[in-house]
Amino acid sequence: MGHPRHPRHPRRALRTTTVGAVSATLIAGAALGLAPAAQAAPGPGVRFVDISGAGGTVLKANVVAPSDTSRRYPVVVLPTSWAVPQIEYLAQAKQLADSGYVVVSYNSRGFWQSGGQIEVGGPEDIEDASKVIDWALANTQADPNEVGMAGVSYGAGISLLAAGHDKRIKAVAALSGWGDLIDSIYSGRTQHFQAAALLSGAGYLTGRPSPELQQVMKDFLGSNLAKEDDMIAWGKKRSPETYLDSINKNGAAILLGNAWGDTIFPPNQYADFFEKLTTPKRLEFRPGDHATAEATGLLGLPNDTWQDTHRWFDHYLKGDDNGVDRELPVRIKSRSTGAYESYPDWKSVGATKKKIALAGTTTIHTNVDSGANGGLLELSNILDQFLRLPPTASVPLLPRRWAGVWQSEKYTSEQHVRGTAKLHTTLTPTKESGTLVAYLYDVGPLGLGKLVSNAPYTFHGKTPGAPFGVDLELFSTAYDVPAGHRLALVVDTVDPLYIEHNPTGAQLTFSSPKDDPSYVSIPLREQ
Repeated sequence: MGHPRHPRHPRRALRTTTVGAVSATLIAGAALGLAPAAQAAPGPGVRFVDISGAGGTVLKANVVAPSDTSRRYPVVVLPTSWAVPQIEYLAQAKQLADSGYVVVSYNSRGFWQSGGQIEVGGPEDIEDASKVIDWALANTQADPNEVGMAGVSYGAGISLLAAGHDKRIKAVAALSGWGDLIDSIYSGRTQHFQAAALLSGAGYLTGRPSPELQQVMKDFLGSNLAKEDDMIAWGKKRSPETYLDSINKNGAAILLGNAWGDTIFPPNQYADFFEKLTTPKRLEFRPGDHATAEATGLLGLPNDTWQDTHRWFDHYLKGDDNGVDRELPVRIKSRSTGAYESYPDWKSVGATKKKIALAGTTTIHTNVDSGANGGLLELSNILDQFLRLPPTASVPLLPRRWAGVWQSEKYTSEQHVRGTAKLHTTLTPTKESGTLVAYLYDVGPLGLGKLVSNAPYTFHGKTPGAPFGVDLELFSTAYDVPAGHRLALVVDTVDPLYIEHNPTGAQLTFSSPKDDPSYVSIPLREQ
């Protein structure tokens, strides 16, 4: 949240960026949700129905089922993504039905033609999921012993939440979702501005945000520190991690899939959630941004994420011996090579750690974007996904007045960065509040830096002039640094992705005390 005496930065950002965020919403909606209408127009075997959800709210839904009605089939329930119409999953629903599933997809409450208001995975959304399962068991050939749920983004979160509340759910595929809502859009105590503005804008364009959601977003984007605890409580209530004990006890087999560059639900929080699951589980990370790893599958095209989702359900709902339960449960795809790697658990991904010392004392001025930044929501990481073109910066030309820069030696061999880089430093501010953003760059011989990872960090209530320790996890990734290149850590104070909380004229000093040296820890694939 923000410092109440310095609201002008968030407001300025809100004015200049909201148009762009809403534009991005429309583009993302067309690319990820609306396009399936052309590819998967309603045809034979698709039945549109009304289902009574929590409190009698009407949920608009569709059913796709095998033509043979003489026996029961596993059922898969698909809640729609944020702001996307109920036709979102038709291409996948038809494929599932053709292989022997009843599929019920419904428009999440508050969006499009469904009734109610947007509750963001609140109690009503959880009850809706169970009501849809009730309906499917009463009105289709659904087998009550073989119930699965899946979804992209919002549908993923609702599916995970439902798994903690409904014991009938035996398998879940949660794609581009969240385990911890607050750690997703408020990591490092910093508002992820473009992500929140996109979600908020899309909610108003395609649905009816509840009064509670409207107030939360107003306080969040308006940097109302007095409401920070309320906002965190609201988010925890909507986080699957809060119901982890119930999810583990209920025992549903859970597949988690996400993109390395997800600017709405970053990968770290999914990896943390995965590690705490004790059920049958699988974690998959691929290049891209929010929901882009699944997008081609929504168009009916071949797609690794959806293929693995089908295999997951085939084993845990149908009982097929397809080997998915014997494969190593962590499967990641390198951003640099596109090659898949498998690991027994998340901590094995970056088993080797190398530290880059952040020596000396560096002071930077705030309020100016140095030129190092995390790119634009959706666009930058889609370019990385398909063209391997991450955001770049000329590291030698970054103005040292506004950016701190530390570099490694040239590497004599390729470095396989895997997992979560961690920054540890000592910070002395001149004001009680502030924001910094850390970036890790792959720097080539000519000084051009390609973004490997980044993360924001905000503090409030500190004593000006008094040093304190900072520990910050950068967003997890899989990136190969070529031989002859360096890694550089860059720190500045302004990034279009985030709301910053630096009072005018503030300075930040980074130091490396002898008894507590500063460093960035780089996770590497086991050498």
